[in-house]
Amino acid sequence: MIYITYALVIFFANVIGAIAGMGGGVIIKPILDVIGAHPLIQINFFSSVAVFTMAITSTYKQINLGIHLKEKFAFIISFGAIIGGLLGNTTFNWLEQVIANDHIINQIQVILTILTLLFALGYSIAPYWHFRITNLLLLMLIGMFLGWISTLLGIGGGPINVALLMLCCSFPIKEATVYSIITILFSQFSKILAVIFSGMIWSFDLKTLLFIVPAAAIGGIIGAKYSHVVDAQKVELVYRMAILLVISINLFNSYQVVMGIS
Repeated sequence: MIYITYALVIFFANVIGAIAGMGGGVIIKPILDVIGAHPLIQINFFSSVAVFTMAITSTYKQINLGIHLKEKFAFIISFGAIIGGLLGNTTFNWLEQVIANDHIINQIQVILTILTLLFALGYSIAPYWHFRITNLLLLMLIGMFLGWISTLLGIGGGPINVALLMLCCSFPIKEATVYSIITILFSQFSKILAVIFSGMIWSFDLKTLLFIVPAAAIGGIIGAKYSHVVDAQKVELVYRMAILLVISINLFNSYQVVMGIS
């Protein structure tokens, strides 16, 4: 039942994530935390695999549907995301060693996630500032930050990607969602490789992947299809509703952790 529950959560999260450019991980991670069937390090990994699978299928579907990409921009921000993904995974492993308490680390993730979500929600409602950054180094640094924060928090990137791309590059929301998914693809790829090469993966419950990967792939395909036909106003509505949902889940998760500790 746990595996089926994971598959259903991941499917619906990735449909929403692909439409809104959020990647699904921002929904998957806190729900898997609430379920609590696996240790935090495995939940982070499962979330990354689900989001990575969604990003592959969603990007492929978007390209097939005729989405035009700014290739140089996509390459630079993706390169930064790869480096950021490695740094985020290193930071998470460092916290695991130094703090050695999943409850405390989870609380840190929850607080940082809520802060990034509040920023994303606020900017989507009142996007008063716009920049048009074209400097390649700055664009790479933006990609690094997005890769780092998404991998550290285990959320795939989510709303912070969309909001920051809109802020720094003056993208409309539908264009920002496309590049958000691409950034997620490369940041999570680097994290998954880091986990594989570290050898930690062999201690994980790998049977879970048999349910996660198909659910994530189907969710990504369906989400990308709807993203192509849904207008920008509806994308914004899905985006904001998803943020409010995830903030609520994180607050509930934080309350459970605090009550468990006390």
